[in-house]
Amino acid sequence: MIGTKVWRPGEGWFEVMRGPLFANFVLADEINRAPPKTQAALLEAMEELQVTIEGETQRLPSPFMVISTQNPIEYEGTYPLPEAQLDRFMMKLSLGYPSEDEELELLRRRMAWMTDDPTDKASPATSPGELEGIRAFIEGGVKVSDDVLRYILSFRSIRDDDRVAAGPSPRGLMSLLRVARAMAVIDGRNYVVPDDVKSIAPDVLGHRIILRPELAIEGEVTGRDIVLEYVSKLPVPK
Repeated sequence: MIGTKVWRPGEGWFEVMRGPLFANFVLADEINRAPPKTQAALLEAMEELQVTIEGETQRLPSPFMVISTQNPIEYEGTYPLPEAQLDRFMMKLSLGYPSEDEELELLRRRMAWMTDDPTDKASPATSPGELEGIRAFIEGGVKVSDDVLRYILSFRSIRDDDRVAAGPSPRGLMSLLRVARAMAVIDGRNYVVPDDVKSIAPDVLGHRIILRPELAIEGEVTGRDIVLEYVSKLPVPK
């Protein structure tokens, strides 16, 4: 995953062979099928943007992002992601089934791909430099008032909920702030409003909520459900 060092007997030295993690965009398909050792390889990469190969630190390319899918139904042969790794994913989205019209379009495209592969016509939508520029603007050019910061901070009260074993971490609240700033830019503003926070709080915090064992076993409530409750009842600044 991260790479290794290979002995070159002819030259008398070890060569660092970088793994597939050295990319701008890493797609991990069905990550819960990867064994724990492979999952753990992502922990340092996703937080520190670096990996350690046999004691030697290697910086990852910039920008660096990880998107993964997870099999939500089948549990045989899968390994649940530990809380520390879930916390490193900024958001978790559930797509569900496509609508009837969307599924019909999928079938039509599949028929078209049999005779005309569209990947040959694909072109880059942006460049790494442009993406870094957008990120820099969001981090430095989007204002957040103290009232909105306190509103984001109010979600820490989930930690005191009797149904919760572990609430949103400080990293989770920082992610909520970052995504809210991005939502403001998408909406054409250089300042964050409470609705930016409310719209994405379940997607940013839901997977970070660890329920008490008895509730987790029953499966009647999820972390996302609890965040939605707090979105509806926490006081919103005017």
